[in-house]
Amino acid sequence: MSPDAERAGTAGRRSTAPPRRPITLESRLVRYEDGPDRLTVCPPGLAGEARMSTWLSADRDAFLDLETVR
Repeated sequence: MSPDAERAGTAGRRSTAPPRRPITLESRLVRYEDGPDRLTVCPPGLAGEARMSTWLSADRDAFLDLETVR
C-alpha cells in the first residue's frame, strides 16, 4: 500500500484516548553539608500515604531545567 493510500485510510479515524491533562509537580530541595543536595518531586496537594507512594528523590545535579535542554 502506498503511503498516500495508507494516510487516506487513517485520516477519518478519531483517537479514543482521553485528552491528556497537563502534569503538575512540585519540588523540594534539601541541602546537605556532608553530601550532595537532594531534590524530591511529587504531585501537589498530597499528604500521608498518597504522597509517600508518588514521590521521586535524586541528587540535585541529576535534574535538568527543561527550558535549557529544549
